[in-house]
Amino acid sequence: MLIDFHIHVFPDALAPKVIPKLAAISGYDNQTNGTLASTLEKMQEWGVDKGVFLSIATKPSQQHSINDFCVSIASDTVIPFGSVHPDAPDWEPELERIAALGLKGIKLHPDYQGFDMGERRLLPIFQKARDLGLCVVVHAGFDPLSPEHIHCKPKDCRQVLDACPGLKLILAHMGGMRLWDDVEQYLVGAPVWLDTACCAGAIDPGQLLRIIQKHGAQKILFASDCPWSDPRREKAMIEALELPQRERDAIFFGNACRLLEL
Repeated sequence: MLIDFHIHVFPDALAPKVIPKLAAISGYDNQTNGTLASTLEKMQEWGVDKGVFLSIATKPSQQHSINDFCVSIASDTVIPFGSVHPDAPDWEPELERIAALGLKGIKLHPDYQGFDMGERRLLPIFQKARDLGLCVVVHAGFDPLSPEHIHCKPKDCRQVLDACPGLKLILAHMGGMRLWDDVEQYLVGAPVWLDTACCAGAIDPGQLLRIIQKHGAQKILFASDCPWSDPRREKAMIEALELPQRERDAIFFGNACRLLEL
């Protein structure tokens, strides 16, 4: 089995507008057209059995409609995560609604939502998500939207973990895109999951292996960041590492099943 923990799709009416804009910002070639149908077709071609589909409320006013969209696409194959915006006055009841709707987590993106991970105003959101049993996926490290300012640094993530014990925090891009040394210093061994999204070709294989071995393969989640990466690239990256098959299986699907209680 292969579970991709980091996939993005958009409503059919929005995808033709959003995908070209995001492709221009990121510099990545999109592997799907951003719609659910295109993504499901590609998942079957790529051998991905299930996916965690992540949406981001880039404006406070988008919370409700985005979470309704997430519920509408849920299936045996699609496991959608909702989103709240830290500047929304009603983020707390919306988190409660997300949990009541049966969504298993939320996605936050500091670059697109305009916050730094070290801001204390974020702690009540993390604490409420923890109390509701929700996973929280956060974009970590470099992002081409704001290349001069890193909004989510490993050191700040460690402070969040210390302040919010029991939080099911998943840091995308192995804990901090392009900040691998800081990941080793501040996050390795901490109670946090790291996903492999967009890491193929971005991280030295030796350092990746060292991080996995020291952090524990049981806290690594296979992820691609589709449509911005073909998951076969991340799969090949993991398969090329000298890991026992049981640890590869944990990364490819076992850890996701355990975390999501599948």
